[in-house]
Amino acid sequence: MPKAWRDIERSMGCKNDIKQKITHINYMGDFILTKTSTSKVSTFKIAATYIGTVVGAGFATGQEILQFFAVFGINGFFGIIIATALFILFGYIIMSLGYKLSAKSHLEIIQHCGGKVLSRGMDLLITFFLFGGLTAMLAGTGALFAQQFGLPAIAGNILMMIITAITVMTGINGVINSISAIVPFLLVSVVGISLFSAFGGTGSAIEVASIENSGLIRHWLWSAVLYVSYNTVVSTAVLAPLGAAAKDEKVIFRGALLGGLGLGVGMTAVFLALRNNMAAIQGLEVPLIHIAGNIARAIAIIYAIVLVAEVYTTAVGSQFGLSARLGEKLRYRRKTVIVATSIAALFASLFGFSNLVRVLYPLVGYGGVVLLICLLWHWRRKI
Repeated sequence: MPKAWRDIERSMGCKNDIKQKITHINYMGDFILTKTSTSKVSTFKIAATYIGTVVGAGFATGQEILQFFAVFGINGFFGIIIATALFILFGYIIMSLGYKLSAKSHLEIIQHCGGKVLSRGMDLLITFFLFGGLTAMLAGTGALFAQQFGLPAIAGNILMMIITAITVMTGINGVINSISAIVPFLLVSVVGISLFSAFGGTGSAIEVASIENSGLIRHWLWSAVLYVSYNTVVSTAVLAPLGAAAKDEKVIFRGALLGGLGLGVGMTAVFLALRNNMAAIQGLEVPLIHIAGNIARAIAIIYAIVLVAEVYTTAVGSQFGLSARLGEKLRYRRKTVIVATSIAALFASLFGFSNLVRVLYPLVGYGGVVLLICLLWHWRRKI
C-alpha cells in the first residue's frame, strides 16, 4: 500500500465503518486523478496527435486523397478547403466536450450528444470503424511491403500488428507521446515529396470515370463531408480523452486550429501530386510511393520508411480507442482485449488495402454523418 494511501487512511480512521470506507475510496480516486493530471497536454501535442490520428495509411499512400478528392479535378480542391474547415470545427467540438466531461473514451461524448437511443448506434459504429481502421493500417503496411520491397504482404501486416499492440499497452501517455513525436517529420516528408512531384508529373490528369471507385461517392461536396465524417468517427476515440488532458479550452482551440490547418496543407500537397500523375498511378495500391520513385529510388525507400511511421500513428490511435471501449464494455483485462483485437484485425486485413479504402471508408462515412449532426446540434445549442 502506498505511503500516501496509508497516511490518508490513518487521518480518516475508516477501517471499520462502511460509509467512511466509501468516502475513503472516493477521496483516493480524486487524489489519484489529481496526481495524474498535473502534467497537461500542450497545444503542439494536441495538434500533432490530431494530425497523427487522421494521417494514416489511406492518407500517406495517396489512396484516400485519390478516392475522395483527386478524381473530382479542381472541385476536389474546393472539397479540401471545406474538409479543412470541418476538421477544425469538429476537432474543437469533440475535444471541448472531452475537457468538460473528463472523457475516458468516445462513449461519454456520444451519450452526451446523442442520448440513449442514438448513442448506442453511434457507439457500435465507432467501435466497428476503430476495428476497420486498425485493419486498414495493417493491410496498408502489407501493401507497402509487397509493392516497394517485394516482400510477402503478411509480413508487413504482422509487423504493424505487433508494434501497435506494444505501444497501446503503455496507455494514453504512450499513445500521445509516440504520435506527437513522429507527426512533424511525417507531415514535412509528405508535403515535401508531394509538392516536388506536383511539378514534375509523368502523366496527365485523366477523367474521373477511369478511376475505379465503389460508386458510393458521387459528388465532390458530399465526398468532402464523408471524408471528414469517417475520420471523425475514428478520431473521436482519441480526441475525447485528449481534450480531457488539455490545460484549458484555449489550448484546445489552438490545437484544433493548428491540427486542422496542418491536415489541409497535407491534403493539398498530396492532391497536387496525384492530379499531375494520374495516368501513371491507375491500379496502384500505394500511388505516392510510385510518385516518390519518379524523383529517385532513394527517395522512394525513404518515403516507404516514413509511410510505415504514418501508418503506425493511426494504427495506434485506432487500437487505443478500440481496446479502451471493448475493455470497458466486455470487462476483460485491457491487454487481453488488445491481443484479441490485434489478431482479429490481422485476419481481416487479408481483404486488401485498396478494397478497404474504396468500400469500408465511404460506408462508415455515411453512418458518421449522424455523429457530425449530433455534435453540430449540441454545439449550436451551447453558443
